[in-house]
Amino acid sequence: MEKAILLALAASICTATASIAQRHGARNVRTTGGFGVGLIIRLARSPVWLLGIASMVLGFGFQLTALRFGALALVQPIMALELLLVFGYMAFAGRRRLRIRRRDWLAAAAMSAGVAGFLALAAPSGGRPRAPGSAWLLAGLVTLGIVIVAVSASFRPGSRTSRPSSRRAAVLGAAAGIAWGFVAAVIKELSSHLGAGPGAVFSTWSPYLLLGAGAAAMLLASHALAAGPLAASQPGFTILDPLAAILLGVFLFGEHIRGGPWELAGETASLALVVAGAVALSRSCFILGEVGDPDCLPAGALGGAQGKQLPRLVLDYQQAGAASGRAAQREPAEATRHGT
Repeated sequence: MEKAILLALAASICTATASIAQRHGARNVRTTGGFGVGLIIRLARSPVWLLGIASMVLGFGFQLTALRFGALALVQPIMALELLLVFGYMAFAGRRRLRIRRRDWLAAAAMSAGVAGFLALAAPSGGRPRAPGSAWLLAGLVTLGIVIVAVSASFRPGSRTSRPSSRRAAVLGAAAGIAWGFVAAVIKELSSHLGAGPGAVFSTWSPYLLLGAGAAAMLLASHALAAGPLAASQPGFTILDPLAAILLGVFLFGEHIRGGPWELAGETASLALVVAGAVALSRSCFILGEVGDPDCLPAGALGGAQGKQLPRLVLDYQQAGAASGRAAQREPAEATRHGT
């Protein structure tokens, strides 16, 4: 069990590093406002982004190895620490330009605790090693439909794409998390053929579906990281990936989750904690601070920024405030003229 815990911690650190590195690489890459593989080609020229991909692969290897020494109910909750590691890095790296409040930390901790608690209580077990083709077809169509809706909502015609959008990053991050959950289900199907040798593996459809689904999930994740703040997209990666994998495990492989009264109550409370944390996080300085909300800047930051280039969104806030002030001054004057 100790090996499983250490390997799961290593996997969590690697996946957190992957998200941070990929976000840094995507931040300076030009986006066209559309959805396509061209973004991957541009990102592949960034050494930092490639480092993130390598870290993601390494984390995946640690996770698989951890599952050899420990149960899913032990490994997956530890993996949820990835969320706090990412936010911890953001707070440390941005300590001179962000003011992270106590409630922001509580929101991040609530999400991590909620997903870890749900995974520990649900503890999927049992089931068959392979799923029927009709079930795979239905699961694939539902997953594809969710992804198409998310992409359409994020890149709808007429939407503003010139500025990174927290909402777009969150929606694409959620879609990417669901896609990664589907990839996990395909890996489970593929693993059932490994004992029969390479010939048996490549004579089935699972390795080819894994390549296609994995590429699509990576494309979604890259667009999510390029769209806006890391704090907006990361919860979708960390939370919806294991939750989608559990649901697919129940539907495809007939796995069982604990359904006793106390377990159901705990699972419901854990999911409620996740939702509450997500709502609070959407208004936190982890997200608003990255796009320059003045309320999330350290005390005196605006006053000491004379002669320096302020973040564009800060200027927008100031210009909007000045415009509203001028409008408020004009209204009494116009009323006086009309009254005379």
